[in-house]
Amino acid sequence: MELHLAIKLRRHVTLLAFVISVLLFATVMVRAADGELLLASTTSTENSGLFAHILPIFEAQSHIKTRVIAVGTGQALRLGRNGDADVLLVHDTEAETAFVADGYGVDRRPVMFNDFVLLGPRADPAKISGGSDAIMALRAIAKVDAIFISRGDDSGTHRLERRLWSVAGVKVEEASGHWYREAGAGMGAALNIASSVGGYILCDRATWLNFRNKGNLKVLVAGDVKLFNQYSVVRVNPERHPHVNARAASKFVDWLVSPAGQSAIRRFGPDDRPLFFPNASGRRSSDLQR
Repeated sequence: MELHLAIKLRRHVTLLAFVISVLLFATVMVRAADGELLLASTTSTENSGLFAHILPIFEAQSHIKTRVIAVGTGQALRLGRNGDADVLLVHDTEAETAFVADGYGVDRRPVMFNDFVLLGPRADPAKISGGSDAIMALRAIAKVDAIFISRGDDSGTHRLERRLWSVAGVKVEEASGHWYREAGAGMGAALNIASSVGGYILCDRATWLNFRNKGNLKVLVAGDVKLFNQYSVVRVNPERHPHVNARAASKFVDWLVSPAGQSAIRRFGPDDRPLFFPNASGRRSSDLQR
């Protein structure tokens, strides 16, 4: 009798172990199907701390591990063109549109915005403090040959800065190495240089607010609509690059523009002050902060 019960119990334990192993295998297979998501993004989203805030939330809900490659927008788009990333979060609308038109990207959607600010030393040799016209400020900087630190890295920030100089009618290439100096680096490194030499610099507000080595730098010009900074997400086209993790990329895009993703973005910032403003609906605000 005891032997019969022992055999019966062993069968139940074996069956239970089999069921558990099947469920675990199914879970592993689902996660393996999604695998790791490779996200190429701007340095500002990394330097500001945004990803450290939102990615754990996404990963907990999706069970998708996300690896971030933080580079300038130009480099992120090149990674996408080469199929070296699954999804991009970037901030150069013109370049993103071309990326999709050329067949390298699909499902581009607006995600959030903030603005750029023009920083400079408190001494302010160009006398631009308190202004709201970025073009006039750049002309004033060039007029007195005040040091200006450019990212010089083909990032979205660098591209905007060069467009602004062009509109201002200033040929900065002629001043390269003199008062116009290219860092060839990300936002944090460029800010460190500007802080050490007392130079002017264009920076996204989120990175600036999280930057600790402010030194003698301060916000001098803000509020110009030309300094509006839109971020969008775009998936790398799986028809162009079949090896990309399209499933995980789609889940990330859908989450980022969902109420949950937009709420996570809105909640990021010191003292309940958002550093990025969600606008997956396409809403654009011209009420830039001072």
